[in-house]
Amino acid sequence: MKGFFALFVPQVISKKRSLSNMKEQLAKIRAEALASFQEAKAAADLDTLRVRYLGKKGELTAVLKQMGKLSAEERPVMGQLANDVRAALENALEDCSRRLEAAALELRLKAETLDVTIPGKAVSLGHQHPMYIALDEIKDIFIGMGFEVLDGPEVELAVYNFDKLNAEEGHPSRDWSDTFYFDNESRVMLRSQTSPMQVRAMETRSLPIRVIAPGRVYRKDEVDATHSPMFHQVEGLVIDKGVTMADLKGTLNTVVEQLYGKGTKTRFRPHHFPFTEPSCEMDMQCHKCGGAGCSTCKGEGWIELLGAGMVHPRVLEMAGIDSEVYSGWAFGLGLERTALKRFKIADLRLIFENDVRFLEQF
Repeated sequence: MKGFFALFVPQVISKKRSLSNMKEQLAKIRAEALASFQEAKAAADLDTLRVRYLGKKGELTAVLKQMGKLSAEERPVMGQLANDVRAALENALEDCSRRLEAAALELRLKAETLDVTIPGKAVSLGHQHPMYIALDEIKDIFIGMGFEVLDGPEVELAVYNFDKLNAEEGHPSRDWSDTFYFDNESRVMLRSQTSPMQVRAMETRSLPIRVIAPGRVYRKDEVDATHSPMFHQVEGLVIDKGVTMADLKGTLNTVVEQLYGKGTKTRFRPHHFPFTEPSCEMDMQCHKCGGAGCSTCKGEGWIELLGAGMVHPRVLEMAGIDSEVYSGWAFGLGLERTALKRFKIADLRLIFENDVRFLEQF
């Protein structure tokens, strides 16, 4: 018996020490964890602390692994104590997480605060292109004279662009160096003028005819201050009984004065077009140099505005109109050059560059 007690007493003392040590460890873990949770500055910090204290390899789990050293009576006590510590840490983690979320939300709201008393920023509005300002003015003038506005195809047949306008095979304007063709037979093309609308109007409308037809046209021109391979024309056509060249000149001078003001200097020069006879070109005095000569007008003092003339009798006959009864006049107005003069723009290339600094001036 004496030997038995000599062995039993040290074991009891050792287990009591283990229980005491575990309680101390749990108290230390609880105190350190709660303090660390309060010092956390971000959700990521809290997650790191959760793994450190409550994870599978955490400090609390390490203490629980020592419960095998305790007696059967002490294990439930130690288990309850460990559960209390775990619950306290989990509650503290949840409270700290809510605190950090609230702080983050407050910072975000403060950063996104909108002062409704600050004046709003002005909305930047677009500007109408100067060329289309000029086109609208031209339309208004001609509509006021009783003209109808037509539209037609940009991909055109050569029969309308040339044949029915009295420009037969071999005419210089039909050359590949001047015209954009789609086929080797030179029958389908990008229209080089809005004049095909003359033919389409004469074929489809009853007499008398008063129409204008604005649109894009294409020629193989070199780009410079007054030329472009793509530009815009406004075609005009009048067919009626007793129409004369005087009517043409009077109408065009009226249009120019309404666009540019009274006293605008113009001149008519004899010219040749296959679809008009007689034919002329109308020039305006250069808006940049006032007729003295400059780079814009190539030293001539004048800028070509349009070509015009009396509709050729053959063109009338090919459209089924009796040239002995009816006569007419037609013109083709360069829209870009009209805008150059209208707004005193020195270089045609500005029209197509779409520089916002330029467009904002209109």
